[in-house]
Amino acid sequence: MTERKLVGHAGFKRHNPKSDRFGIHKFHHLEFYCSDATNTSRRFTWGLGMPQVAKSDMSTGNKLYASYAVKSNETMFVFTAPYNNPKDQEGSFAPHPGYKQEAAHKFIQDHGLAVRAIGITVDNAKEAYEKCVANGGVGVMPPHVLTDKATGTMMTVSEVKHVDDVVLRWMSYGDAINGASSVVSDKATHYTGVFLPNYENVPGPQFNYGITRIDHVVTNVPKLFDQVDYLMNSTGFHEFAEFTADDVGTVESGLNSMVLANNSEYVLLPVNEPTHGTKRKSQIQTYIEHNNGAGVQHIALKTNDIFATMKELRHRSFIGGFEFMPAPPKQYYERCVDRIGKDVLTEQQWKELEELGLLADRDDQGVLLQVFTKPLGDRMTCFIEIIQRVGCDKDKDNCVIEQLAGCGGFGKGNFSELFKSIEEYEKQLETKSAM
Repeated sequence: MTERKLVGHAGFKRHNPKSDRFGIHKFHHLEFYCSDATNTSRRFTWGLGMPQVAKSDMSTGNKLYASYAVKSNETMFVFTAPYNNPKDQEGSFAPHPGYKQEAAHKFIQDHGLAVRAIGITVDNAKEAYEKCVANGGVGVMPPHVLTDKATGTMMTVSEVKHVDDVVLRWMSYGDAINGASSVVSDKATHYTGVFLPNYENVPGPQFNYGITRIDHVVTNVPKLFDQVDYLMNSTGFHEFAEFTADDVGTVESGLNSMVLANNSEYVLLPVNEPTHGTKRKSQIQTYIEHNNGAGVQHIALKTNDIFATMKELRHRSFIGGFEFMPAPPKQYYERCVDRIGKDVLTEQQWKELEELGLLADRDDQGVLLQVFTKPLGDRMTCFIEIIQRVGCDKDKDNCVIEQLAGCGGFGKGNFSELFKSIEEYEKQLETKSAM
């Protein structure tokens, strides 16, 4: 039997077969499980410019968990923490029908602050569930019609396994159980709230630092092909890009990666596996050990002006916001001009690229500007990537169009810089823990 191998970035030919098994639109939200939803959500509000927009907790009659949704433009994160008051929970109403108290506590014990659900809007959440399961997907929560008590409007939600304790949450507006969908059903029945029916919308000042939407969500797994085959078979996603250790590794460690996409290519799900036999343990393996299994490694958040966004984020790094990985050496920026082209950025932007510690790369379509936070919590697990894609926004007649998904790639030329930075960070922790 011939050993299956990746062809790598240079050998991969991009092709979109339009193979989705059901209508898939875009990311809706990411739900994190955590031990303290109040303070965790407030950190993201302050650090990323995502004010609270919806809630479900004791004040709304939910005695099972506290859950707060924060939002910046199309980017929504939800932070959910289980209560521990079993005497008060009998007969308690929770907006999410698949929520399990013991499982939530165990999830936090096993993974710490981590993504539990990747919410994706689809034409019909019932059809999505059924077609996934019929093609090898593992069902976690069958389709439920959620009806908002205040408005009578509806949303249909279902869940299938993504990896280990993480689910793909299919969401459609209206009553998909009876055959309606977000495309053809009566718009009057569509839930119009921010997150889920029976979450209470939270009025207040709306502000943001320029983060527009979730660009891609990266998962780390022990075996790449097993996970890729599972996702492609159950959803119809196609391969968008791939990278091998030769493309992205360092002398000390590396990874293999495949990027999966839906038909529109606005739902991008890269999957990483560790490589072995290198001087140091792969960062992917380190993640798997700290996370106690596979899970979401990082979330790329898109902005249309990374310089303005990062000035806001950097300003808050040491006063309740997020710290970022150390910037590469000056020589990196000296090489950058030749790698991506001097005319891509203005003279002021080139200066700020280095001052803000940003990375730059390009592919055959456009340019990617990016930077990475340090881990979001106590463990060496989940982190955030801030990106701007430059180019791919004009057609052959030079008319402005919606920017093509994945324009500028995923920072192949910067992976080694990121890995070196993570390696140095891990070495510092290892040295201090050995003292």
